[in-house]
Amino acid sequence: MEFRPCIDIHNGKVKQIVGASLSDQNHYAQENFVAKQDAAFYARLYQKDRIRGGHIIMLNPEGSDYYAADRAQALEALAAYPGGLQVGGGMTPENACRFLEAGASHVIVTSYVFQNGKIHYDRLQKLADTVGKEHLVLDLSCRKADGAYYVVTDRWQKFTQETVTAALLDELSAYADEFLIHAADVEGKASGIETELVKMLGSWGKIPVTYAGGVGSFQDLDTLRVYGQNRLHVTIGSALDLFGGTMAYEKVLEYMKGLQR
Repeated sequence: MEFRPCIDIHNGKVKQIVGASLSDQNHYAQENFVAKQDAAFYARLYQKDRIRGGHIIMLNPEGSDYYAADRAQALEALAAYPGGLQVGGGMTPENACRFLEAGASHVIVTSYVFQNGKIHYDRLQKLADTVGKEHLVLDLSCRKADGAYYVVTDRWQKFTQETVTAALLDELSAYADEFLIHAADVEGKASGIETELVKMLGSWGKIPVTYAGGVGSFQDLDTLRVYGQNRLHVTIGSALDLFGGTMAYEKVLEYMKGLQR
């Protein structure tokens, strides 16, 4: 279990938001925190502490009024910490290599692969062929409905027909180096983790999986460690003191170091 930091960019600024509130209409999101520092500041901090595998997410769609500002922030962060961060948000075979060349270790993809509610394996194969499986992270962020966790796309606004199961992970792991999974219903709420989802992910454990959503305390980290069988990496956003929360960044690093002893 490792700490995987995040840099979420919305409307050209580093933010922490309530994930389920995100809407393309009027570029709206319920904000928990808006940083005074830019994305490169956080990238340099993570580099100083030798934390790899964090993700930059550009939350405005390509073509929106703010996408260019999001992209500029992302590219500056990648330049500040080359090889140390992953990047997602509107990735396609046409633009993904630019971000790898700019310093991303991986590109993170959801919406390009999931179209009209289902997986398009031709698109997935094209993307894997373009960037290489070793540089591809599949984002299977999900929301719960009818007792199952459905993959959601387009900034967590659209439900697909695909549910996050061990069988789906088995199938998609042939194309990707890692999975990133936000529990979008609790993302940004620091209200506790989705234990049912975490149990399933922890019992799978065949390639690296980063879980994000709901961590609000060190007790939540303990729960994640136990139910995730110490196999899942974790992102902490709104609860972290770097983003206005109560969990001290330095203490999180100490907690993670303790797991490696």
